[in-house]
Amino acid sequence: MAIDLESRTLQGLNAFIGLLLLNLLHLLCCLPLLTIGAATSALLETLGRFADEERGHLLRDYLRALIANFLPATALHLVLGLPVAALGFAALFWIRLDGLFSLVAAGLTGLGALYLLAAWIHAQGLVAAFRAPLRRTLRNALLLPGAEPLRTAGLVAVPAALLAAALVVPGAPWLLLTLGASLGGYASVLLLRAIHRRAGTPA
Repeated sequence: MAIDLESRTLQGLNAFIGLLLLNLLHLLCCLPLLTIGAATSALLETLGRFADEERGHLLRDYLRALIANFLPATALHLVLGLPVAALGFAALFWIRLDGLFSLVAAGLTGLGALYLLAAWIHAQGLVAAFRAPLRRTLRNALLLPGAEPLRTAGLVAVPAALLAAALVVPGAPWLLLTLGASLGGYASVLLLRAIHRRAGTPA
């Protein structure tokens, strides 16, 4: 009996396996904290191509994007990621103290951390979608959360929802380890494309 290699069932199975392997490769590339930015931009670029064609070599495309995006994505990861970590730590410090001043300080530093986290996501999305000078990419990444607050909230909500599910839903950690990054990345790509169309980036 001949196997129809073009059947939708077989194509769907191949896509599922490809996304699973892509998820695992992405998590491995994120293990050194320094490479999280490059790994994320590569994931977004690969899934952007997959969204267009729903085919291709996901793993090979990912590795190519990882190499191509490594320097700008890593630079932006450090420039934006370190302040996110510092403000997040400060928010945790202030929230443990009593008093109105500490509450206000915790709120301000927490909001600052969230804004820069959103800018970090935008930065990796811009690296994945465009080839632009680093300074311009950084500027656009810092402006986009204010220009597109609702969709940016969605971008931040995607990883937050995945993390929350992993903490409270039985069995969810296994799902996240196998498909979480791929599915979350795909949703982020759709949001980023809508943002880029409206904002007309890069400027």
